[in-house]
Amino acid sequence: MGDEVCRTIEADPGTELVAKVDLGDSLDLLTAAGAEVVVDFTVLDVARQTLRFAAANGIHAVVGTTGFSEDDLAEFRGAFRSSNALIAPNFAIGAVLMIRFAELAAPHFDTAEIIEIHHDKKVDAPSGTATHTAERMAAASADWAADPTTHEVYEGARGGVGPGDIHVHAVRMRGAVANQEVILGTTGQTLTIRHDTADRTSFMPGVLVGVKNVANHAGVTIGLDTYLGL
Repeated sequence: MGDEVCRTIEADPGTELVAKVDLGDSLDLLTAAGAEVVVDFTVLDVARQTLRFAAANGIHAVVGTTGFSEDDLAEFRGAFRSSNALIAPNFAIGAVLMIRFAELAAPHFDTAEIIEIHHDKKVDAPSGTATHTAERMAAASADWAADPTTHEVYEGARGGVGPGDIHVHAVRMRGAVANQEVILGTTGQTLTIRHDTADRTSFMPGVLVGVKNVANHAGVTIGLDTYLGL
């Protein structure tokens, strides 16, 4: 993902790539190069350090790493005073729209489940996109029907239970990149909202939106939807 971000930044006439930071490199490379925005698609422990460094040095941050705790977010909100941060679970604009559509649909349905499919190298489950979707749907509606299941032949067959008791199913599949399906149901009808990612380039338009707009959104913003006016 880092290489794809670098290629995108280099190719866009409105941005300039001034530094690349790899594992083992010092973040001081960012200040030495005069970076205005840092993009981080790493792992949780690394991204925490990137955000702390960015806040301390007045650098804007665009972060695609997920899994931050509420304590983490509270820390970042207190730290970003002279620069801003965007932390987004998904930078594919279609995925952002999928989450928003599911949020809008939630109050009109009685049941809902989320199925997310990712490549077989992804170590966490469910994905940040799935958890963010469940959180947004649960916030939009608290009136969900109870799960009728009383016996599971295989333990965990009903998936994990997220906010609002919305069930989330995580699939790890060789050959996949990132896919998510939200299924909502009520009397006599179901609604399926699905987004499929075929290539990592799908995230790059959203990354550019973040890089070009983070300076205009004070503090810490969670999710790309705000930048898209959703």
